[in-house]
Formats: sequence, C-alpha cells, structure tokens
Amino acid sequence: MTFMRHTVTLYGKKECCLCDEAMEVLLKVEAAVPFDLAKIDISDNPELLAEFGLKIPVVFVDGVQVFKYRVNESRLLALLKA
Repeated sequence: MTFMRHTVTLYGKKECCLCDEAMEVLLKVEAAVPFDLAKIDISDNPELLAEFGLKIPVVFVDGVQVFKYRVNESRLLALLKA
C-alpha cells in the first residue's frame, strides 16, 4: 500500500514560542510519516500578517487549515495516514 506524500505548511514568525513548539511536533511526526514541510514567516508579508497576525502558529495540511496555536501530534498522525 502506498501513501500520498502530504504537504504541511506552518505559518508563524521568529521569536514565537508556540511556533517553535509546533515545529518540534511537526519534525517529530515527520520522522514517523514523511511529508513535505514548508515554514512561512508572516513577519514581512502584510497580507499574511493581517490574516494570521495573532492566530499563529497556523498549520495547513494539503492546503486545509488543521491547527491553530497548538499542534495535536495524534491528530496530525491520523490526518497524514488517512
């Protein structure tokens, strides 16, 4: 059985402790279920800053928002294995 390789995108910014925590969870999960990871810093992008400003980190899987503020490791694993 083959699995589709997912794309996970983390929107955040530097010096954000919740963003750092989210990245730790993403990297842990990536070791178990490989996926393409994109980290986007919203600091220098006015549109992204307006959209996500105080809601970071925000995580998307394949273009669908799945987490805001905190990443649930079990739920992410389930989404990536589905």
